[in-house]
Amino acid sequence: MKLDVSTHKLFGYGSTLRTAKRLSEEAVRIVDRAVTGRMPDVKVVLTGERNLAKVATAAEWETAGCTDKRVQSRALRDAKRLARETAGRAIPLADGGVLVVINVDQHPNEATFAITLVHELVHAMQMSRKGVRDRLIAGLRHDLGVEKQSRRWDREHERCLEAEEKEAYGSEYLAGRLVPAAAA
Repeated sequence: MKLDVSTHKLFGYGSTLRTAKRLSEEAVRIVDRAVTGRMPDVKVVLTGERNLAKVATAAEWETAGCTDKRVQSRALRDAKRLARETAGRAIPLADGGVLVVINVDQHPNEATFAITLVHELVHAMQMSRKGVRDRLIAGLRHDLGVEKQSRRWDREHERCLEAEEKEAYGSEYLAGRLVPAAAA
């Protein structure tokens, strides 16, 4: 398991990056012990609301193998629309790792950052489970129009996503071990 924390087009956030590195190392240990699965290689990228959509969709395109420019521009438009309320995203990478993109504009303090980080690391752990990664990549390919799936498969995929999201929200209490203020 390899952890890499960096920023993307974020200037003057040196102290935020140092805090993120410290919290990320602790969060990986805590989540690894508490959640079933194996922690994959994780790349945490801190970025602002403007660049969140670009970083996330670029990783999705690479993973899904999408080369159609029209589909890419439509996906980027949709992602930009949702970026304002997005705190973070976990995206499977083509090399087997997971990209965690975090919107620093949504996190005014360490406590909210810790909660989002733990939530996304739980999603990273879920991707290491049997069949989950392949299902998520197939879902990306379906959403980007690379390889369509049946409506039945799509309903099952949505049901699994809801269950995974519920598990991630249920594990957010672990952030209280990182930052005591997050427990309140």
